[in-house]
Amino acid sequence: MANINFFEAKGCPLDRQRFTWKDISPKPISKLDDDAFTRVRIILMNGIELDALRLKHLIARFNGELRVPLAELRRVEQHQATTINWLLGADHSPIETTIAYEQVAIEVTAAVAQNEPDPYLAQAYRFGLLEDFDHLYRYSALLDRLEGKDANNILQGYTDIVPGRPTMLEHRAPVDDVRMPYEKTAAATLSKIHAAMITAAEYQTHDYYMNIGPLFADPVARELYAEIASIEEQHVTQYGSLEDPTESFLEKWLIHEATEVYLYHSCVEQEGNPRVKAIWERFLDYELGHLQVAIKLFKDIERRDPAEVLAEVPTMLPFQSQRTFVRDVLEKEVGYRAIGPDFTPDGSESEATLAYRQHMNAKGSPSQAVSAGYRWAPGTELNRKVVNY
Repeated sequence: MANINFFEAKGCPLDRQRFTWKDISPKPISKLDDDAFTRVRIILMNGIELDALRLKHLIARFNGELRVPLAELRRVEQHQATTINWLLGADHSPIETTIAYEQVAIEVTAAVAQNEPDPYLAQAYRFGLLEDFDHLYRYSALLDRLEGKDANNILQGYTDIVPGRPTMLEHRAPVDDVRMPYEKTAAATLSKIHAAMITAAEYQTHDYYMNIGPLFADPVARELYAEIASIEEQHVTQYGSLEDPTESFLEKWLIHEATEVYLYHSCVEQEGNPRVKAIWERFLDYELGHLQVAIKLFKDIERRDPAEVLAEVPTMLPFQSQRTFVRDVLEKEVGYRAIGPDFTPDGSESEATLAYRQHMNAKGSPSQAVSAGYRWAPGTELNRKVVNY
């Protein structure tokens, strides 16, 4: 498919975007029979839609003129998010869904890091990638500990289960998580889309952990979710700070709608489940309609050409295993740290971060406790005869 031109396809008009309760509660996918990347796309697109709601609510708090059109769009996106999220079935336990969330973070961020045209932004994605990689390892240990399950049943061999940058070392002072933003007039459209996309995905992960963490009885599980939720807040801070703060609300809205179009295009082109693909096709048509609403309002209110904000981009985010790339980044950059907006290959850190981390870990590290003596092997300990650590 040719590059996406955001201004040609008009999509489905907003007044024709309707749902029934049956529409928004579809039959869920199968945990074991569907390909893992179908679930990756489901989790990613749910996060994107939830962030679309979040952004539009925020804009409405500051702009009375836009409140009605934003409310109309939000209602549709609420139902899109529900449809997508309800594709996850009851055969997934909360920890298994957590494993899936971390697979999304790893594979999607790795794909973005390789496609990102700005070297600094690409470094930021690689930096965060290694932390999500370690989260997967810690949660895999928790799944083994509490449910006796092999995380690879969810990952399906696409993603390695080994330590990354240790979670206990990821805790940084807030000043050391704020990065330098792209410059809106110079940045590629793809850079703007990447920042909006990964911020949305990490925000969803943060909220999921905050919601389900208190539901566990196991004290180590409760502490682990609390610890990693804190890191996810750091990640939202990092990725959100990559966006140019001088962009207007309408510019950010345009970028977000373009992000949704870009990702639904990517989903349509790569989805193997026909029933799920039909949902992607429908929602791509809807998002093209949403983009047209944003374009019209941008022209009417800011009196500017939206082509100043958006240009053509390649059609696909590759939904495929990034194992080779991740292993290479792990080998070369696991020792990287951050001071202010800068990444430090020599591992140096600020006194503020060292003091913050020492205090947070003063009574123990949940991420270390949960994985003590753990090393992934197929089938979990239930079918192991001898394991030498």
